[in-house]
Amino acid sequence: MTQRHSRILLFVVNTPEFFLSHRLPIAIAAHKAGYEVHVASAEGDGVQAVLAHGFVHHSIGFARSGQNPWVEFRTLVSLVQVMRRVQPDIVHLITIKPVLYGGIAARLVRVPAVVSAVSGLGTVFLAHTWATRLRRWFIIELYKAAFKQRSLAVIFQNPDDRDTLISSGAIQSGDTRMIRGSGVSLDDYPCVTEPEGKPVAVMAARLLRNKGVVEFVGAARILRDRGVDVDMRLIGSPDLDNPASVTELELERWKSESVVTLMGYRKDIAHQYASSNIVCLPSYYGEGLPKSLVEAAACGRAVVTTDHPGCRDAILPDETGVLIPIKDSVALANAIQRLIENPDLRRKMGKAGRELAEEAFSIDQIVEQHLKIYDEVMATVRNGSLRQ
Repeated sequence: MTQRHSRILLFVVNTPEFFLSHRLPIAIAAHKAGYEVHVASAEGDGVQAVLAHGFVHHSIGFARSGQNPWVEFRTLVSLVQVMRRVQPDIVHLITIKPVLYGGIAARLVRVPAVVSAVSGLGTVFLAHTWATRLRRWFIIELYKAAFKQRSLAVIFQNPDDRDTLISSGAIQSGDTRMIRGSGVSLDDYPCVTEPEGKPVAVMAARLLRNKGVVEFVGAARILRDRGVDVDMRLIGSPDLDNPASVTELELERWKSESVVTLMGYRKDIAHQYASSNIVCLPSYYGEGLPKSLVEAAACGRAVVTTDHPGCRDAILPDETGVLIPIKDSVALANAIQRLIENPDLRRKMGKAGRELAEEAFSIDQIVEQHLKIYDEVMATVRNGSLRQ
């Protein structure tokens, strides 16, 4: 019989792949610190890797669309059942659905301590139709219910998301913490000299419209018409379950135009950035703090991104990269052309980006900040100062 750890930590996340790409180092460090680590997520190819690390996995039926109330209710019930069975000391809830449903489940089960990671608010807080305003009101009420915990810390990746939920009345400022992104292994994303030859501008993201994919293609057309010699590489695949996804027909049209190089889904992002000169993310999605921009900084590449919550928080404007307005292909093309025509400026920004990554984005620092938060919420439990 294996020895039971003194404390149980349960991660709740949509998919095992997201857990592995964004939270695995934290879980490993927590395990070394004495936590028994459990992971509740949907099924997926990453489950075996979760188990291989010595963690316990629990299957939860998170639905992508969230349009069927019965399916959503069953997800909530499943979370309640898992938490009752595991009896965690801390639950760490990651991304919107786990934060909302997991927070409510934790209240029902009376989990002692809850850590919620709000890595972006999505698009519902950006749109202004009557339907989205009603949906936004409903989601704010869910946040209020999810954040009414005995011992709570809510981690934000940018101040705009934090201030939005504070001003809505969903959370008290004293329960908030700020951690800039999910971190990056500086060893896995080394800073190497830019390649020689034809400049390369790369965008790596899910191929969603609100990630700025169409604007990236539009900028490529503009630069081609101007005679600017640049290889515009688009890395990623469509997410056809998402209504914002680009279509296969659009990809075929872009391929026939030969205006961008379609790289498809890639795992070797560090190599792709090392093979590039400029990294772009013209997103107007509800980002937390985009991992792709953190990785670009670690690789020492100048960045072009939007003056939008999350994106602007990942760079030092005019020091590590360039900010542009959202939905503006011309501004994106202008910024790329400027960096192509000014290689000294581009390399200076890349060097400053690496320094920023070492200062603020190192995975070791991110892990340390999370473990400190775990200690804080557990101390609240031990001291008996639980809120009613």
